[in-house]
Amino acid sequence: MFPAKFQAVIFAFIMSGFMAFLMSGILTFINLGWFSGFAAAWLKAFLYAHACAFPLVFIFAPLSRRLTAMLIKTPELSGN
Repeated sequence: MFPAKFQAVIFAFIMSGFMAFLMSGILTFINLGWFSGFAAAWLKAFLYAHACAFPLVFIFAPLSRRLTAMLIKTPELSGN
């Protein structure tokens, strides 16, 4: 498939795709309700959302990892 060096980019693309797809659908429904052109409106919103979300996920993933590491208690090593 793809070389391992592309893992971060592929992860960001897939994760942002899932989030953009779900959030754009939810927000389209909240703002417009169910109507005959809902699927087209959702698709348009998704395309805009994913175009924004992909680079943002890619850029902010390292910061998110660092903040998570600061919040997680790591087990202390013992001599036993």
